[in-house]
Formats: sequence, C-alpha cells, structure tokens
Amino acid sequence: MTDLSARMKPATMPMDTHSPGLALRSLVIGLTAFLTVVDLFATQAILPSLTRHYGVTPAAMGFAVNASTFGMAVASLVVGFFSPHIDRRTGILLSLTLLAIPTSLLAVAPNLAVFTALRVAQGLCMASAFALTLAHLGEQCSAMDAGGAFAAYIAGNVASNLVGRLISAAIADGLGLQWNFYFFAALNLAGAVLVHFTIKHVPPMHATMPAGSPLAAMIAHWREPRLRAAFGIGFCILFAFIGTFTFVNFVLVRPPLSLGMMDLGLVYFVFLPSIVTTLLAGRVASRLGTRPTIWGSLAVAGTGLPLMLAPRLGEVLTGMVLVGVGTFFAQAAATGFVGQAASDNRGIASGTYLACYFCGGLVGTAVLGRLFDSFGWHACVAGVGVALAAAALLTTALKR
Repeated sequence: MTDLSARMKPATMPMDTHSPGLALRSLVIGLTAFLTVVDLFATQAILPSLTRHYGVTPAAMGFAVNASTFGMAVASLVVGFFSPHIDRRTGILLSLTLLAIPTSLLAVAPNLAVFTALRVAQGLCMASAFALTLAHLGEQCSAMDAGGAFAAYIAGNVASNLVGRLISAAIADGLGLQWNFYFFAALNLAGAVLVHFTIKHVPPMHATMPAGSPLAAMIAHWREPRLRAAFGIGFCILFAFIGTFTFVNFVLVRPPLSLGMMDLGLVYFVFLPSIVTTLLAGRVASRLGTRPTIWGSLAVAGTGLPLMLAPRLGEVLTGMVLVGVGTFFAQAAATGFVGQAASDNRGIASGTYLACYFCGGLVGTAVLGRLFDSFGWHACVAGVGVALAAAALLTTALKR
C-alpha cells in the first residue's frame, strides 16, 4: 500500500518507453510498479507458515515481516533529499538488482533476527526504486500524459497487493517456503530487465534542489500545521492497514474459519475493488475537497471493522474489502494533499510523508501484535479503530 502521487510534477518532455502505443506504455508502467513492490506484502500471505517454521509468536513474526517498512521509511527520506543528484535509470536498475539479493537470502535465513534484517534491506531497495521511478515519470511525462502514467503506476502498485499474495501462497503451498523467496528474487531481476529496456537515460534535474539544506526544508514542513497533520494521517493509515491485513491471516486459518494455505491466498481478491476505487481518489478529492474525501474513506474503513469480528467468512471478507477500499482511498487523497500543500521542496515533503507512513506500519505491527498476542483479535481490531479515529481527528487540520 504505497502512494507517491505528490512527487508527480508534470513536465514538458514525453516519457520515453519503447512501447508503440499508449496501452502498451501503460502496461509497462504498471508492470514496473508491480515488480518493484510485489515483495512488500506478499509475505503476509504465508505468515502462519513462517510462524510455525521459526517457532515464534504471531506478533514476533508479524514484526519481522513488516520490518521492510522501516527500510522504506529510511529510503524515502534519503531519496527525497538526494534524488536531484541521482540518475533515474541507474538508480532504479541498481535498486531492483540489489533487491534480489536479500529476497533470495530470505530462503535460507537461519533465525528471526536475520530474517528481520533482510526484510529491512528489501525495504531500502524497494522504496528507492519506487521513488525514483515516480520521479522519472513526473519529470518525463507531459502534463497531458502524467495523469494516465500515474494511474497506471498506482494500479500496478495496488495489484501487487493482490497478485503478490496469491503467488506467495501458491508457491509456498506447492513447493515450500524456500522456493517462494527464490521466485520473488527472479521477479525482482525481471523488473530490472524491464527497466533496462523501457527507461531512457536522462540527466538528473539539479534545478529542483532546495535552496537551503534538506534538513532545514524538512523542519520547515514540520512547522506547517497542515503538513504536520497530513504526516500524522499517513502514520495512522498504514498503522490501521498493517494491523488489519497482518493479523487477520491468523484468524482466517484458525477455527471456525480454518482456511488452508491456498484458500488464504485467494482471500486477497478482496483487493480487487481497491484497484478500481483508488484511481478515483484524485477526482473525488477535487470535487468534494480533501477533508470530506478522507473522512468518508475512513468511515468506510471503520464500517468494515465489526464485520471482521464475525464467525462467518462472508462477513469477514466484506469487512476486509471495506477496510482495503477505505484506507487505499484515504492514502491517495492524503498524499495528493501533501503535493498541493507543500509550496516548495515537494520531494522532501513527499519523502517525509512516506517516512511517517511507513513508520506507522512498523509501529502498528508492534503495538497491534502485542494486543493480538495478549488479548486476541477483538483487541487488535479495537486498536485499528483507534488509529482510524485519530486519522479522522487529524483531518480537521487539512484546510485549504
């Protein structure tokens, strides 16, 4: 669940992909997004198996799997600070190629500490490739093309949440945990090959460097009440999303639902509606305003929480659909607001927002995992509700 729309600044140069038409170009952009972040949440589909493999609690395994968000938070800040000096094509190629190394090593991680460190390394590589790809799109797409390019990229991003989980569950069920990670390492390398043939070498845009130091620019953003509130909203959104879609896996495999490994993967077709609705967030926010859009999105997510406490699979799945649609929609609207509210140094503003967003995922895993282990699923869902309520309260500050 990642979104960097605030980095999309329309430029006058057309994006150079080697595709003959718009449809093929959109497919290439979507595939690039998919292959960049497919590792992020795919491992959640095999959380119960990993928990048994390492002999740890759900909270410990959930924290290890989601440790990638810490790496993504760090990389988001670093790339936001220094992206004007980084060659886009080289940076993306290097990030995706290096990503295959920790991905493949996860197959032979001897203990949970090593597994956690490798997930952090994955996050560093994924966020670097993701941010640099969006920077490239923003710089090389014309104003007319930028909307379509971003729509294709975010669609590939959301699709990775679904397809990655399906692939992970299928391979782990049929071939075992090790082959799951080897396969995803191959996908990382396939992403590097795709970038090699579809992204043109373009000099970095040094003119976009901030006049002062990056740290001073970041501090200035934190002093702006609206941006500070948006950073907090991002934190709460991934806090809630991670809490829901990490620990619901353990509920689905236990009685009375008792799903198998492959069935658990198929459950994540609940993300299909989000692929469609997320693309409408920008239009809805423009028409209704950012605050009503985020409030409505959070209300949709909150409506799904009590449904996930039901003992029947249909109601649980409906709740998951509502939480997914609501949090993705709110995330897209909040990220778009950051791009509008930051009068300058938007790259740093986006990096700061994403760092808070991913930190929310890591903290959410730790806090809600402890609640899940100690008090059960009902307490975990209550914690998610508190995060959504906090995001709604912070949204009050997002005035025009």
